[in-house]
Amino acid sequence: MAVQYKDYYETLGVERDASADAIKKAFRKLARQYHPDHAKDKPGAEEKFKEINEAYEVLGDPDKRTKYDQLGANWQQGGDFTPPPGWGGGMGGMGPGAREYHFGGTGFSDFFEQFFGGAGFAQGGRGYGAEDFGGYGGGFQRAPSKGADLSADLLVTLEEANNGGEKQISFRREGFSATETLKVKIPAGVREGQRIRLAGKGSPGQAGPGDLFLTIRLERHPDFEVDGADLIYDLEIPPWEAALGAKKTIPTLKQKVAVTVKPGAKSGSRLRLRGLGMKKPDGTRGDLYAVVEVIVDAATTEEQKALWEKLKAAY
Repeated sequence: MAVQYKDYYETLGVERDASADAIKKAFRKLARQYHPDHAKDKPGAEEKFKEINEAYEVLGDPDKRTKYDQLGANWQQGGDFTPPPGWGGGMGGMGPGAREYHFGGTGFSDFFEQFFGGAGFAQGGRGYGAEDFGGYGGGFQRAPSKGADLSADLLVTLEEANNGGEKQISFRREGFSATETLKVKIPAGVREGQRIRLAGKGSPGQAGPGDLFLTIRLERHPDFEVDGADLIYDLEIPPWEAALGAKKTIPTLKQKVAVTVKPGAKSGSRLRLRGLGMKKPDGTRGDLYAVVEVIVDAATTEEQKALWEKLKAAY
């Protein structure tokens, strides 16, 4: 199935040979600009934010970026794009079913789902429904004549993962005009990679339809990285605050909080804020870690050089 090519480098405004650090900085700058909580044009910003997230989901992951770059010269085709013969970039199953369904409202484009997502047929096994969320089952065997299971990715925000919620998605078969709309309950405490099972919403079959499995993908956040139930925040400070200590205000998923950087702080040191991380299925929370990063810019003026020389002499 031909899909609209997505130029993720253009989306983030970086060159194709940009470093991982440059890509991360570009994402954070744009994500803060278009995050729905801060943007003035919220409807337009929400769509732009999803595009930025999708681009960073690929370019921010070394394996996915390598697969994306393997498209080679074909990336300039644009428009209706078909991968080169034998290209094995799809990460979520490229069986026949992947070419028969279009999903909407999942937070990802058709291009992402075909090459990097989970659109297609599941390989069997029992998934999660909101009513049975909590542990993976195994050994499930479909009757030969039952309809095939379908799978897709579902993007959820950190707030939705913490508090639970409801999302609306749609899907239709290629070549058919009818679109089915589904409401999906997001269990509180859901994690990256876990699945929600919608029973009977898969492909039709003689013995009944298969199921639809939605794999949870956590939306990339401009301030935090997720590590299990913990959140990681990069606390950038200038060298004088590292030497003298400082009071800093940092964001959390609830509200901003004050932290104290002790004198002599070094890059990589971690400040732990208990219970301000991600909610777990049992209702408890992980922690938030503010990781200190001392930022030293080059001295470019004579005055700056003189001050650094004076500081050097003092030590």
